[in-house]
Amino acid sequence: MLTRLKFLTAGESHGQGLMGILDGMPAGLEISEDYIGGHLARRQMGHGRGGRMKIEKDHADIWCGVRHGKTIGAPLGLIVRNKDWENWTKKMSISPVKDDIRKVTLPRPGHADLAGIHKYGFDDIRNVLERSSARETTMRVALGSVCRKLLEDVGIEIGSRVVQIHDVKDKSPGPGDLTPNELSETADTSPVRCLDKNVEKSMISTIDEAKKAGDSVGGIFEVIATGLPYGLGSYTQWDRKLHTRISALMMSVNAFKGIEIGGGFDGAEKFGSEVHDEIGHDGEKFTRFSNNAGGIEGGMSNAQPIILRMAMKPIPTLIKPLRSVDIHSNEEKDAHKERTDSCAVPAASIIAESMLCFVLADALLEKFGGDSIGQLKAHMEATGQY
Repeated sequence: MLTRLKFLTAGESHGQGLMGILDGMPAGLEISEDYIGGHLARRQMGHGRGGRMKIEKDHADIWCGVRHGKTIGAPLGLIVRNKDWENWTKKMSISPVKDDIRKVTLPRPGHADLAGIHKYGFDDIRNVLERSSARETTMRVALGSVCRKLLEDVGIEIGSRVVQIHDVKDKSPGPGDLTPNELSETADTSPVRCLDKNVEKSMISTIDEAKKAGDSVGGIFEVIATGLPYGLGSYTQWDRKLHTRISALMMSVNAFKGIEIGGGFDGAEKFGSEVHDEIGHDGEKFTRFSNNAGGIEGGMSNAQPIILRMAMKPIPTLIKPLRSVDIHSNEEKDAHKERTDSCAVPAASIIAESMLCFVLADALLEKFGGDSIGQLKAHMEATGQY
């Protein structure tokens, strides 16, 4: 779904580390490991995270594609080392080992385990769960941060907040006068990235109760982007539509199960006169009296803020496992237990920000072109409509 940018990630949850390549980034973008590290740290936040977050302090080493602090137009390569690797050198050894390594044989409901072993013919679920782990999203955030920096350099900001954990909802209105960056800064001060402090307490209590019961909880978060011009995406073909591309990238994240753009499902029970955003003019530019479309009409950005809501299911690895069946003996037993989070919704909102960064940076480069940041800015200044 990306046309100008390409990215790949590699690596296992308990392997030596994660690798990532981002291709198509223009030359001249200022980027640093500290900038990327700031967003990696945000991904590790949140009440309800498991023991892995106490081990890993994620840092992305820039290995290539940057010289003297700026991109050079070549593929950009990043590496994030797993500190926990020292405890897994035999279990995850690349070379054969003489030790008897215990196989994982009890698939977890809701995970890739059972389908994965049948797809690839494995007799050890470890081969599946290591790559299907959400640990992979660390590299997505790292690479997405480079796209975020490009967007910020042309005045586009992306932020997020949590609006629901389990059945506890933050019904406070949108961020109002806050920019997306200010929204994120405010949300980041909360352990659950919630704006309402009273609701925050209830969310924390719900997470604690789930953890005590050996269970997990999911939730909903909102992602907002501002500063976009008209016309990112296209109405001319199905795979060029901006909401198609956003949905594909968002739904590629393991636990994301639903997406709303703008008014979303609420619009299904309203009349058209209540849903569609009427058009005005302030003497200089076209305006809207509402934003139920969530910034996208006909598959294109319409210069209004893009507003998304994502639903995340509860983490499928449970402290108190669900029923399963051993893939070797067919004996009924409890599912495999691995280190897990009781809630990862706050972290998921950061991952979603990064996925939106990929799409918007790609759509921006598709529309305005340029082999360097200077050229991109010049093209936007010459032809961008807001």
